[in-house]
Amino acid sequence: MSRWKPYNNLIEQVLREEKLTGWSKIARETLVRSGDTFNNADVDLFRTYIKRNYKKTEDTKIDETLEKANLEHKDWSIGWIKEDGISLLVKNPKKEKGVSLEQIRTDFIEEMLKHSPNYSAPELEPSSDPHLLTIDIADLHLGKLATLSESGEEYNVNVAIERCREAVVDLVNKASGYDIKQVLFVIGNDVLHTDNVKRQTTNGTDQDTDGAWYDNFKIARALYVDIIEYLAERFHVHVTHNPSNHDFMSGYMLADSVNAWLHKHDNISWDITSRHRKYFRFGENLISTSHGDGAKLELLPLLMAEEAKKDWGETKFRCIYLHHLHHMKKYKFQTGSDFPGVTVEYLRSPSGTDSWHHKNGYQHAPKAIEAFIHSFFNGPVARLTHMFK
Repeated sequence: MSRWKPYNNLIEQVLREEKLTGWSKIARETLVRSGDTFNNADVDLFRTYIKRNYKKTEDTKIDETLEKANLEHKDWSIGWIKEDGISLLVKNPKKEKGVSLEQIRTDFIEEMLKHSPNYSAPELEPSSDPHLLTIDIADLHLGKLATLSESGEEYNVNVAIERCREAVVDLVNKASGYDIKQVLFVIGNDVLHTDNVKRQTTNGTDQDTDGAWYDNFKIARALYVDIIEYLAERFHVHVTHNPSNHDFMSGYMLADSVNAWLHKHDNISWDITSRHRKYFRFGENLISTSHGDGAKLELLPLLMAEEAKKDWGETKFRCIYLHHLHHMKKYKFQTGSDFPGVTVEYLRSPSGTDSWHHKNGYQHAPKAIEAFIHSFFNGPVARLTHMFK
């Protein structure tokens, strides 16, 4: 008896419940469900067994053709199968239906009309030493999918939303001991996991995803609007957007959409251009944010001095906050003996570990959303962290 025959019932169960294409994916999912220990060689052998002995679906010919071409069902809508004297035109019933631009525009206008409050700015008492709270949700990757069976943890759209809401409230509470007058809220930085309808990043890298791109865009917009409104009820808010490698185009459109949504709010200022490096002045502080996938690390202090000349010359404390790496790194650059320097820091991410990162060992760094407090006169005074288990 074949080593793999006892798995037949489980194979059928996987085929009924999962919309998987490709023999390898079906083999791997079946073995994961079995709970047995296996290696890559086992997957290859099991894939061969399924391919030879099990009629996967009524669309076997289509699936085999896609496998030969290294394609998935999401990659095509209409095609020809030409083999053994047969020429057959087929349509893909599994192809996700697109959303028209007109539908997006209509939905946007209808939802915005429903959400059109008259805002009022909070009355903040004058302060002899005002403070800035910088809240930076780094690399949220809304739409990323991680499963317990594959990477040891669950991450999806709902988890991402819960982590954001939970962290922002907690960080504001932790900052209550300081006289906070303004919030620098950093958006972008791979807030969305993909940048097209093919579930790919800006450069075309395939991703494991949860939800459709259009739904995730609307969810991210609602999340940002809720958080910014919450902050603007309490403080003056400056929103800055950092373009990033997973969602360079969608991330910019999301920032512009949120800006349009909150255009009536006089208590919010914006810097949502497509420039990679942004600068913000708060008293004696010069703060820069960037995704971290562009200019080399050692160039950033010099770029700050060149791109923000006036503020560089008028400030004592200079910080650069970066993202992209999903874990904390901190560097100190001295401009000269006995002179203040520039602190460059990579921030932690709240996002989960998907299958690719798990496979390559990029896992187990602390997951968190972080905030920083700067005194108007005395520079950085506190770092706040909301950790996730």
